[in-house]
Amino acid sequence: MAVTQVFTFNGMYFTGEYDNMTDYYYENGTDYMCDDEERGLQTFNVVFQPVLYSLIFLLGVVGNSLMITVLLSRWRLLRFTEIYLLHLALADLMLLFTLPFNIVNNVAGWQFGEFLCKVVGLMKNLNLLCGSVLLACIGFDRYLAIVHAIQSWQSRRRETVHIICIMLWLICLAFSIPNVVFLTVKEERTNASRLSCSYHFYGIHAHNWVLTSRVLDHVCFFLPLAVMSYCYTAVVVTLFNSHRSRAKQGAIRLALLVTLVFCFCWLPYNIALLIKTLVDLQVISYKSCGSFVLLQPALDVTQSLGFSHCCLNPFLYAFVGVRFRNDLIQLLCKLGCSRVCMPFIRAQGHSRPSISEATTSVSITHT
Repeated sequence: MAVTQVFTFNGMYFTGEYDNMTDYYYENGTDYMCDDEERGLQTFNVVFQPVLYSLIFLLGVVGNSLMITVLLSRWRLLRFTEIYLLHLALADLMLLFTLPFNIVNNVAGWQFGEFLCKVVGLMKNLNLLCGSVLLACIGFDRYLAIVHAIQSWQSRRRETVHIICIMLWLICLAFSIPNVVFLTVKEERTNASRLSCSYHFYGIHAHNWVLTSRVLDHVCFFLPLAVMSYCYTAVVVTLFNSHRSRAKQGAIRLALLVTLVFCFCWLPYNIALLIKTLVDLQVISYKSCGSFVLLQPALDVTQSLGFSHCCLNPFLYAFVGVRFRNDLIQLLCKLGCSRVCMPFIRAQGHSRPSISEATTSVSITHT
């Protein structure tokens, strides 16, 4: 359970993230101690959060694995959006595979050594940086394909999309490397038999990286959110003005759903994290232990909500698409699930197209 320790540096007070230590807040030149028992997070961390993470893990691994399998089965025929979807599924799986470590850590402390402490921290940070940027890339690709269908037809290349994805991974990896340096395993002060994986050493340097990492998280959320909002608004306007009502209705619903679900899952966490960052930078300050002890539960609960986005992505971006759903049904039939697939096969003629499948209709309308 993350708590806060006060540092003094050049006459200024800073707070850094630690585990299960005594809590402090700073006001009018005085350090105040907050009782750790006031938080009331024990039930959430030990009971509710492991159950929620287990459900997210199972649904997310199944959904993203199916999406990767289907996309790889027609690797050479992938459309531009599907290339981004493939990388998004890989990023989501990377985050999902860190959840079992979080579950054990919440219940019994860190049990996996310093190497895995660094690797898990790297994977989590890498996903948080890459995931939302890939969502923005998908939105921008749909914007080009639908709003500027004719102009972008000749300039868009599969090789360019692959290069963009590779460069994105490398940049996010570079920004995530400091986690390998600063994350360490150490005994908790309040319980010597319990270990924690956190930013224990390097003092103010680790604290500076925590703040830098948070700024990167804010940029990698709010900037992609702005890009998605603009692109999908333009997509909705273009589809609304087209004459292909069947393609229009399904694609408009999905565009709105994509943006709203992304906001619903990640906006509360980023708001809570932004407040935490402003507190640590002393832009705002705690006025009492009551306000102090409310922030960490808000961070934990909203982060759990954000992680649930990993298991929703396959349903939002792939499973609602007719082409992907047909490929998935064919794959399941090959695996011997014909009886289960029959109701879906009969319903194929009544399916709605997704955003990517509306591209052809809109392109025809513009010609």
